[in-house]
Amino acid sequence: MTPQNQWSPNEHAIGHGQPLARRKPKRNPFMTALILAMIAALLWSSISGLNVLERLLSTPDTVSKWETAPAGEIPKLHPIVAAKKDELVAQTAKIGITILITDGMRTSEEQDRLYEQGRSKSGPIVTNVRGGESYHNYGLAIDFALRTVEDNSVVWDMEYDGNGNGKADWMEVVAIAKKLGFIWGGDWKNFRDYPHLQMDFGYSIAELKRGKRPPAEQK
Repeated sequence: MTPQNQWSPNEHAIGHGQPLARRKPKRNPFMTALILAMIAALLWSSISGLNVLERLLSTPDTVSKWETAPAGEIPKLHPIVAAKKDELVAQTAKIGITILITDGMRTSEEQDRLYEQGRSKSGPIVTNVRGGESYHNYGLAIDFALRTVEDNSVVWDMEYDGNGNGKADWMEVVAIAKKLGFIWGGDWKNFRDYPHLQMDFGYSIAELKRGKRPPAEQK
């Protein structure tokens, strides 16, 4: 067996009795393995209908996505906000109130379309901020509504008392949300956004636009 990059005695130049001076090409084992892995992934993807390459190249860890997110929107609710949202749903259910989370993460394009409502498009004005200017655009805010006891319909009635305890369900939800750390848009002076709950972690919109992000885990 001839070692790699050695002359082979069986290889001769045409018309000469001397070995042909030819080196065997070097192979990069890493590139070979990578190519084989990609081919295998493509074959598996075509068989199973799953985008395996996307899974291999993507970062599945939500915390990592948050800590490395560039300036602009992020793919989903901040992990802490998402957890507190679930707590809000669970705690309000314990006192007989069913809420519906009507909005969470919102892209800049979606925000711009919402901003045009009541301006260049029909409907009431529901926001005063354009894309990139809302905490929704950074996964730090949610909106909620109530579901009625009678027929489970969705309402934004701030006086509705579905659990019959003499208190407005809406304000009971707000009270629980505040205990969980949410800021309520109904407390704002200039534009009261009653369904809006957010956790800004002390970060301004300007800081978020520059790429700063709150920690993905509470210390």
